[in-house]
Amino acid sequence: MLAVWAGAGWLPPAWCCIRFFAILSLSVMALTKVSSTAHFVSRGATVGGRGNAVSGRWAPNTDVYTTDSGLVVKVEMAGMKSDSLEIIVEGNRLRIAGNRPDGCRAGKCNFLVMEISYGPFESVLELPPGYDLSRAKAVYLNGFLRIDVPAALRPHSKMTKLPISEGN
Repeated sequence: MLAVWAGAGWLPPAWCCIRFFAILSLSVMALTKVSSTAHFVSRGATVGGRGNAVSGRWAPNTDVYTTDSGLVVKVEMAGMKSDSLEIIVEGNRLRIAGNRPDGCRAGKCNFLVMEISYGPFESVLELPPGYDLSRAKAVYLNGFLRIDVPAALRPHSKMTKLPISEGN
C-alpha cells in the first residue's frame, strides 16, 4: 500500500503509516492464530535458532501443533541424515539432538553472511498432558523431522461420587 502511495508521488503522514503497520501487525497475528485452545509447550535452555554461548549448541526451528489424532512436532533439519539424529523420550519430555556437519564449505573462506547453524544441536520440548510419547512415530524426509504423538488413550471413565464436606 505504501508503495502505491510512493509511486503516485505522495506519502501519507507519519501517523497514518504507524497506524497502517499496527493494523498490519494485528492482522498477521490474527492470521497466525490457529486455534482458540491453548496448548503450551515449553522448551529447554537451548532455545533459538542461533547458538547457546554456554553449551555451544543451537536449537533447530520447530513447529508443534495439534490434530484430531494427536500432536505433531515438525523440526527443520536440512543437510542431516536420519542416522545422525537422536530422539529421547523421558516422561512428557522429548529431546531431539544431533550434529549437522558443514560438508559444503570451502577450506578457506570469508563469510559475508552466515545464517545457517552447524555443529551439535539440541531441542528439549516438554509436551502438555494428554499425549502418549511411548507410541510416538518419527519420520525424516526432505530436511524435516516429523514426530507424530498420538493422544493418550483414555480408560473408560468410572463414575465416582465426590464427598462434600461442611465448611467452617
